[in-house]
Amino acid sequence: MTYVGEVFSKEVTLTEKEITEFASLCGDQNPLHHDASYAATTRFGRIIASGPHFSSLFVALVATHFSQSSPMLGLEFNLKFLRPVYAGVALLMTWNVVSIERKDSLGGDLVSIAGSVLDRSGAPLLTGEGKVLLTEKL
Repeated sequence: MTYVGEVFSKEVTLTEKEITEFASLCGDQNPLHHDASYAATTRFGRIIASGPHFSSLFVALVATHFSQSSPMLGLEFNLKFLRPVYAGVALLMTWNVVSIERKDSLGGDLVSIAGSVLDRSGAPLLTGEGKVLLTEKL
């Protein structure tokens, strides 16, 4: 049963190999994600994860969490990238249920969520908001 104030989270640490492989698989050819020599000359100093990489893990946490108890559909997500994600840094991904509204026209509950991805020091790397539909049948 989903309730306002519910919190769910997961810790993830990306390797440099995972960062470069994901970027290649999704077609992101930015050398910041592939070329250590190039990345060393930038403000980041080393390879960083592509936005789609860690944001997809963040959004996937929502689907995994809610689909364990109910059929669900992700309806919208708004993400704000605040800092780069480096290999070897533990990422704490956390979502909070902000509100639940019954939507008979959609056949379920519209759940609003807010969340963040923090590094080990608690610095925010990404923040987000989203809406999902929890229903009895898709």
